[in-house]
Amino acid sequence: MPMYNPSHPGELVRDSLEAEGWTVTECAARLGVARHTLSRLLNGHAAVSPAMALALERIGWSEAEHWMRMQVSYDLAQERRKQEAA
Repeated sequence: MPMYNPSHPGELVRDSLEAEGWTVTECAARLGVARHTLSRLLNGHAAVSPAMALALERIGWSEAEHWMRMQVSYDLAQERRKQEAA
């Protein structure tokens, strides 16, 4: 059974960087992305891309496939909610 309202993957990324004690700027540097790119993800304004999923994997935060599955689950739940509201 699919989750009806899964969290945006950016929330888990935020939890992880806070657990590490990293700032957004420091985490972006470790990931090799621009600060605004990471900020958009953290605030739910951008999706986890394959490149971001690989960057997260590279720093040891789960496997890229995990991040992509989380993103797809979130996207499907959002689309279900939108279609049910229509």
